Amino acid sequence: MAESKKKKAERIKQLWQAADGATRQQWEARSQKGYDFFLDNQLSVDEKSSLESQGMPTFTINRVTPVIEMLCYYATANQPKWQAVGREASDSDVAAVFSDIMAYIWDISNGQSVYSNILTDGIAKGMGWMIVDIDANLDRGMGEVVLRQGEPYDIYVDAKSRHPLFDDAEYIIAKKNLPRRHLMNLLPEYAKIIKKVEGTISYDVSYSEKARDSQQQDFQYKDITESWDVEGEQDQILEYFEVYHREKRPYYNVFYRVLPSPEEMQQIRQEAQIQVQKMQEEMSVQLKEKGLQIQSAVEAGEIIPERAELEMKKAQEEMQVSLQQAEMEITARLQEAQSVVEQKVVSEEEFKILSNNQEFQGVLVDAVKFFENKIIRTCVVGDKLLYEIVLPSDKYPLIPFMYRWTGTPYPMSAVMPLIGKQQEINKAHQLMIHNASLSSSLRWIYEEGAIDEGYWEKYGAAPGALLKRNPGFENPVPVTPMPLSNAFGQITQMDKVDMEYMSGMWASQMGDVAAQHDTYRGLLANDEYGTRRVKNWLKNLIEPALKRVGEVVRDYSQALYQTHKVMRIVQPNNIENIQKTEINIPIYNDYGEAIGKWNDYAAAKMDIVIVAGSSLPVNRWAYLAELKELLQFGVVDDIAVLAETDIRNKEKIVQRKSLYAQLKSQISSMEGEIKDLNGTNETLERQLVQSGIREQVIKAKERIGDIENDEARKIHTAAGDSLVQHKFLQRLQKEEEKKVRQKKDLTETKKK
Repeated sequence: MAESKKKKAERIKQLWQAADGATRQQWEARSQKGYDFFLDNQLSVDEKSSLESQGMPTFTINRVTPVIEMLCYYATANQPKWQAVGREASDSDVAAVFSDIMAYIWDISNGQSVYSNILTDGIAKGMGWMIVDIDANLDRGMGEVVLRQGEPYDIYVDAKSRHPLFDDAEYIIAKKNLPRRHLMNLLPEYAKIIKKVEGTISYDVSYSEKARDSQQQDFQYKDITESWDVEGEQDQILEYFEVYHREKRPYYNVFYRVLPSPEEMQQIRQEAQIQVQKMQEEMSVQLKEKGLQIQSAVEAGEIIPERAELEMKKAQEEMQVSLQQAEMEITARLQEAQSVVEQKVVSEEEFKILSNNQEFQGVLVDAVKFFENKIIRTCVVGDKLLYEIVLPSDKYPLIPFMYRWTGTPYPMSAVMPLIGKQQEINKAHQLMIHNASLSSSLRWIYEEGAIDEGYWEKYGAAPGALLKRNPGFENPVPVTPMPLSNAFGQITQMDKVDMEYMSGMWASQMGDVAAQHDTYRGLLANDEYGTRRVKNWLKNLIEPALKRVGEVVRDYSQALYQTHKVMRIVQPNNIENIQKTEINIPIYNDYGEAIGKWNDYAAAKMDIVIVAGSSLPVNRWAYLAELKELLQFGVVDDIAVLAETDIRNKEKIVQRKSLYAQLKSQISSMEGEIKDLNGTNETLERQLVQSGIREQVIKAKERIGDIENDEARKIHTAAGDSLVQHKFLQRLQKEEEKKVRQKKDLTETKKK
């Protein structure tokens, strides 16, 4: 066993040496040159010596760093967002929790800083790496899924890979040079093995010479060639390898029946006995009824007593057999109802062990063999193999973030096309400054002995100086530099514009007021059109990598988070608002036993998508102006506009506005009620007036009727008296006239 581990460790080291071939070294050298330009280390030692020997300046006009910083800002202005889509209806609710889990993992991993550094590597070096891993020591030993940054120059990919995410790579190697004590602290469970590893690696001499350069502007990790422990002693540097490779391994999809526990079996038997007892009581009654029928037949002489006895005996035996069969059927039926068929995926080795178990063979329903891609991680220190484990995802947990994919594992950085223009800018400025320096400090041609050299060097450039020469010699002749062409100034300006054009980062986007548009809408248009190249890069390379991060995190989190877990996420807009998310919540029965899980995250099946453009910056002023226009059209309310402002205590303002809105709605409703009451009052008043008029009309009719009756009686009593008749007619006429007037008065009253 020890020999196989040693051979495997030697094979891994040989694999790394093969991966670190000429192509890889050439790519790293070119990438390192671009990264040096980004860090403003743009002149080599030979170039500095050459310039200094000619008396020329060695400064640089760094135009690369602002471009890279702006590119990084555009790609990391906001936190990327992931969403999960459930494959089945039952998975939709659990899938909605994934966004919270991803935000929680992003938070505990300091994801925004890690993501920003990775994008900086991708832009400046050509490729950055995000690593998804499990830290078993977090959460008090329960473990957490974390995101880490990988060093591009430490990771070696299969040179034959042709996939932008290296899905077709045979292997990916992460190789580091770490101190022994650091490795022992990093992997304490393997400290004894690490302590036995021998030898210190040798570094490239060029890096040590570079570290001793007094004019070196930056120091990178390869410049550090020594390590010291806490005891002040020099620690040995060891080679540390992590090898990831894909391998198809056999698995079995096993379907098996879960039998009831002894307690459940006891409950099943009790239920069966209760049902059998009820059946026995029913059959006993039927047996008595049959006995009465047989007895009646014997008394009637239809059958003899011996036949009756035989029939009763047969009926008792049939009842016993029926009871036994019913008990067995009920027991089997209840047991089958209590048994549940479950499905589980096991490895071939586990299935072989289970197949040798007689009890498992009795509950096995079906087993389907299949092959699944698995990522194997092998860890080696020096010549010692530490471990080899199967990772929970079928995708590499090392996700590349490239700037420009070339169809190979050796992408290009954003700095590479800018190096030539940067060197041209540096050279043009150096020549112009050198020419100006020569013009302000004249050089002289003189005959030897004609002047006092020390005096001329001291006062030759002083204003109003009297410079003497020795007699008998010619006057010293000044050597003036040739005037530079105005094209040098134009070249530098053209180079700056060319760098902006090649990178897609214009001066207006960096805050250059002179290069900005005059109008506000024109500035927004420049901001929209000027970032299309950045959006294309994000859409085609960065967002697929972010989606892969979400997929690997899903696999890792489902494998790790299988117990009840509570996650608290601080909202970025309001630190006082903490969101709480729970998964794998146990469900208990009446006996306090866990019978299932709510929000069973490990069993959910879901697909991961990245929200497009979620990491891009948002022009807040343009967005606020758009919200104002939508507010005028009534599409949004003032609360939506307030949420996008920088006003302090926005939450309290929203609460007050909500209270005002409630009071306003109450006042509006009360005003409506008052209007209804006023209308009702007016209607009632009109009805009251009309009823009074009708009452007066009725009373007037009653009085007229009484008068007519009285007059009719009087006419009958005085029918023979003509005078009386004449008076009666006059009086009747007056009464008629009076009626006409009353009717007229009533008509006017009604009109009023």
